[in-house]
Amino acid sequence: MTADDLAKLLGPPKFIPDERQRADEVGIANGLAWTQVGGEVLHVEAQMMPGKGNLILTGQLGEVMKESAQAALSFARVQATRLGLRSDFLSDREIHIHVPAGGVPKDGPSAGITMACVLVSLVSGIPVRRDVAMTGEITLRGRVLPVGGLKEKLLAAVRAGMRVAIVPATNMAELSELPTHLRERIKIQPVHSVDEALLISLTRPLAHPKAAGHGASPRGANVVTPPRRGGAA
Repeated sequence: MTADDLAKLLGPPKFIPDERQRADEVGIANGLAWTQVGGEVLHVEAQMMPGKGNLILTGQLGEVMKESAQAALSFARVQATRLGLRSDFLSDREIHIHVPAGGVPKDGPSAGITMACVLVSLVSGIPVRRDVAMTGEITLRGRVLPVGGLKEKLLAAVRAGMRVAIVPATNMAELSELPTHLRERIKIQPVHSVDEALLISLTRPLAHPKAAGHGASPRGANVVTPPRRGGAA
């Protein structure tokens, strides 16, 4: 029996892996999630559009992930100021964060770093590397907090062909649970802050405010907006 015989004996595959990104893109990053049957790579997407300062969250996200999105948005707004964007750029736009596979409930305190990288990518117009996956919760000041299920998440990153995995530095002791031959297939980057994660995940460093021009967004850049007043996200 070989792998080619499986479809004949068991029928067509019930679960089809997500198609890998073919290019580095602005506003999309690979997050790592724990599931009851192992780990999974989640593609977190964000888009900017004209609006009234709303934050839209879709993909059947739980309350903890919604709070992670709020913290990531606050961090991204600070980054936008560093980029020299005009002070009122939030007034006429809104941001939409979506995690595909909307039929599957998602929750847990480990998506903050992914959402922060996605939003800063939108603010700066800099693509996120398609071969990088990440996990970690964040504080409003950008500190990266430890997460659970690291072994399963790293296994998912290896299966998905990721070259780099960004993880909280405080989780590094758990790497002993990962077989040596798997650790050799992916570069594990421990980080203490979102700033460190951005240096790894973005295709180029963030621009200095003067380079972007005071009072205007960088060429090709998108911006983020504050959440709805009283919104659940």
